Amino acid sequence: MLKIMAMVGLMLVGLTTNNILSAAPFDAVNNPARSLADRERDKTSKPNVVLNFIDLKPGMKVLDLFAGGGYYSELLSYAVGSDGQVISHTNAVYESSTGEEAASRFKDNRLSNVSRVVSEINNLGLEDSSLDMVLLVLVYHDIYFTADYWPKVDRDNFFRQIRESLKPGGVLVVIDHSALENTGMSAAQDLHRIDEAFAKQDIESAGFTFDAASDVLRNSNDARTLSVFDEAIRRKTDRFVYRFVKK
Repeated sequence: MLKIMAMVGLMLVGLTTNNILSAAPFDAVNNPARSLADRERDKTSKPNVVLNFIDLKPGMKVLDLFAGGGYYSELLSYAVGSDGQVISHTNAVYESSTGEEAASRFKDNRLSNVSRVVSEINNLGLEDSSLDMVLLVLVYHDIYFTADYWPKVDRDNFFRQIRESLKPGGVLVVIDHSALENTGMSAAQDLHRIDEAFAKQDIESAGFTFDAASDVLRNSNDARTLSVFDEAIRRKTDRFVYRFVKK
């Protein structure tokens, strides 16, 4: 009995000293190393359902594209485990607004299987056939957004980079704020939303096969006429969740 207790004790020590990267994939949300702020966001982002839907597995290499402060990057880190790898990507614009949060999250190699990359959208610098999955969380619409501070995006080049970086059968996950039907890309400019039917067709035409959709982030009370930054709807927008597979 004492020997068994000692072995259990050693196992518990191992769990607490391996940077808590050995959690089962979908226990990622309950990882004790996560912040209270992230747990609060879970209420509207519902990451446990999302992670199950996208079929993330231990050992995968995943790109969190335009990761912002790294909310999803940390979840992905726990889910892919110590044998997996996460690239948490940002660019100069995102870095100016969320860089401090990301620096705090990744300080002192806190998430040892995450590498942080800063590169611009038209030259992401991705290695060919290196990734199992790419996530675009609330940023797909930005390829159709224009502003003095936002680099003009070459849409074809953008998708070509993503497609070439994925392994055969690799997965592209797109989560975004839904716009009114038949508005195409037009709502991306002022509302930071995009027509989900347009999104599906657009991504399919870029060399991906539509695989599945989830309703986990739907909100029928969102009229889809307000900017996603309006406090009346912020973090409560109607969102579509799509999974595509590289052809």
